[in-house]
Amino acid sequence: MKRAAGGRQALFLDMPAIPAPFSPRARLFPIFGAALAGLIAAAAAPEAQAKTTAASADPALIALLREGDLNALDAACVSAVRRRDGPLLRQLQQRLLSIHPAPQPLAVVLANANSLLTCQAPEGALQVLARVGPAPGAERTQWLVLQWRAAQAGLHHQLAADALERLAAGNLGQLELLELPVGQQKDGSPINRPALDLLADHLESLGQRQRAAEVLISSSQPGAATVARLAQAVALFGALPAPEQDRLLELALEQAASSGSWGLVAEILDQQLALAGSTPEQVARATERRLRLSARIDDAYGEWLLQRRDPAALSRQGDLERQLRTPRAPGGHAAAPQSPDPQP
Repeated sequence: MKRAAGGRQALFLDMPAIPAPFSPRARLFPIFGAALAGLIAAAAAPEAQAKTTAASADPALIALLREGDLNALDAACVSAVRRRDGPLLRQLQQRLLSIHPAPQPLAVVLANANSLLTCQAPEGALQVLARVGPAPGAERTQWLVLQWRAAQAGLHHQLAADALERLAAGNLGQLELLELPVGQQKDGSPINRPALDLLADHLESLGQRQRAAEVLISSSQPGAATVARLAQAVALFGALPAPEQDRLLELALEQAASSGSWGLVAEILDQQLALAGSTPEQVARATERRLRLSARIDDAYGEWLLQRRDPAALSRQGDLERQLRTPRAPGGHAAAPQSPDPQP
C-alpha cells in the first residue's frame, strides 16, 4: 500500500515478473496486451471526460472562468453542486484558488474561502484562510468561525477544536451563546448547534474524553440543555471518583428540578443509583428520592424496579405489577369479560 498525492491511498498489486518468451506467440503477448488495455480504457472512458471537453468549449464557461467575480463563481458552484457536476466543480475550485492571490484584504479572503466551501472544497478554503492572520477583534472572530466551518467540513477535528477554543478566549461560557451552522433543513434554513456542544464532540472524537467533560461542565445557562450536558459529562468521566461524580449529578439534579424536567431528573437519579463505589447512605438517599419522584410523575415501572429489591414491599410490588399488566391479559383492564358458569 502506497500513499498517493493528496493523502489518498492507491492500491498496487505485486505482479510476478513475466518470464522470458519461449515462442514467437509469447513475444506478441505484450503487444496484444497493450492494445487490449488501450481498447478497454477507451471503452470505459467516463462520461465525465466528454462533459469536461464540452464544458471547456462552452464560451460562457470560458468567460466565467476568465472574468467572473466571486459572486458569479459562487452562483456557478451552487448550480454545479445541485446538478452534481463533478468536472465543473473541479474547474470552479481551481479558479477560486487562484482568482485572488495573496495579499488581499480580509473581506476578500473571507468571501473567497466561503465560496470554496460552497464549492465543496474545504481544503481549499483552509488554504485561502491561511494567507492571513487577523488580530483579536470582530474580524478575527469571523475568520475563526470560517476556519471552524472548513475544518468541520473536512473532518479535521483537532483544527476545529482549536478554532473553537480560540473563539472562547479562555471563557467557555461564550460558546454556549454562539450558534454555528451544521446543516440545512429541507426548506434551506440552517440547522444550528451551540459551539460548546460542538467543541465537546470534537474533543470526544479525538479521544480527549476528560477534556470534553470539562467543557460540558462549564455550561451555566439554566435549563434542560445544561442538565443534559452535566449528565453527559459524568458519563465521560470514566475514571472520576464516585464522590466527584455524585457531586456533579447533584448539581444536575438541582438544575433539572428547577426547570421542571422531571423525566431528566428520573434519568439522573437512575444514573446516580448505578454509580460504582456509592456509600450505603448515598444509595438510600437516591432510592428515597427516586421513589418520591415516581409517585409524583406516575412512574409505576420505575417504582416497581426499586420496590422489587425490597422483601418488605411485597404488597406494593403486587399493586404495581397489576398496574403494569398487559391490558388484555387476565386481570388487565381491557380483558374480555368471563362468561358466567352454566347453571346446573
